[in-house]
Amino acid sequence: VLFCFCNSDQDIAHPGPSCPAGSYADTNTVPNDGATAPPADLMPVVPGYESLGPNDFGAAQPQAPSRAPERRFDIPAIAEELAQEAFIKYASSKCCYSSKPAKEMVFTDLQSLNTYRYRLETFTESRTTEWDSEPYNGQVVDAFGVAPAPWSIPVPIPSLFQDCKKSVRVPHTSTVKGCHSCLNLGRSACSRCVNSGRTRCGSCSGMGRTSSDQRCIMCQGSGMIRCHSCGGVGSITCKTCKGQGKLLCFIKLKITWKNNMNVAVIDKGSGFPVELLDQITGEKLLTDMAAVVYPVVSFPDSSVNAASESAVREHQAQFATTCRILQQRQTIELIPITRVHYAWNEKTHIYFVYGTEHKVYTKDYPAKCCCCSIL
Repeated sequence: VLFCFCNSDQDIAHPGPSCPAGSYADTNTVPNDGATAPPADLMPVVPGYESLGPNDFGAAQPQAPSRAPERRFDIPAIAEELAQEAFIKYASSKCCYSSKPAKEMVFTDLQSLNTYRYRLETFTESRTTEWDSEPYNGQVVDAFGVAPAPWSIPVPIPSLFQDCKKSVRVPHTSTVKGCHSCLNLGRSACSRCVNSGRTRCGSCSGMGRTSSDQRCIMCQGSGMIRCHSCGGVGSITCKTCKGQGKLLCFIKLKITWKNNMNVAVIDKGSGFPVELLDQITGEKLLTDMAAVVYPVVSFPDSSVNAASESAVREHQAQFATTCRILQQRQTIELIPITRVHYAWNEKTHIYFVYGTEHKVYTKDYPAKCCCCSIL
């Protein structure tokens, strides 16, 4: 049986280099860890960045794609020999199953229950801004000039349809501030000894004497010893400014690329548990990729058309105003499912052969040994 329908076709955005773990967009890339910026109310107001956080910048969406010529697809079928071979393999993989039913069975009916899986992927980019900082060691302060708008900062797109995150420093937003954690001192009070430089002796539990009423040799009877965390000084190097007392503060642009998916399996009500299809490969009937895809309207199964229309509408409503849609891809897969009726030992039974891997599912295999009984 031949099916025909249309799919859209449009130039695909060329991605930049893929996004390795821990990588950044350029030499001004912001480290993942380190200092945090002072409270926002202590920071200067940067034009265009009066309100930091997620940005709904209303990026213009690409034009609708054009239509492509029709494509035609054939639906594969399964033969009795292949169905029996899959059943024998299934029985042989079970330690408590006899392979006699699979080898001696007589086919009474093979019913094709072809199932369609529709998948819509929407690859989006979102941007958010926040203050960040690093210890100031005398580096150049980029404080002059007009800060570019968040969406005007060029950042290479990683591999399409793969989740990725990057952070870059917004140009012309840098400023030097005193460290808010240590009040510009470069050192913070030791939390272990509470700035005293001494802690309770662990050998005598601060008593100064041992259980045998002898003078503790570790603390010389005082019950206190020098703090190991700060060396007895009472303070430690500030972790925020690394002892510098100053911070170079700047606005950080955080970019998140995410592949959002909507998957619908068109179930024929066959009694087959569709959750088994999650890891199953089907026959690709349609792959349609464009900046914005049209819903499928001419597929022979109207349920697929309805699933496509619903998914496209849902993703447009969900993502078009909150982030930038870079690319969309929709696919239709045919997952072959055959319900096999067979007779063995004067009784009838049923099993299913599904997927291009020809996996088998059955609830009533007729030859199990006693060790397979459910206790």
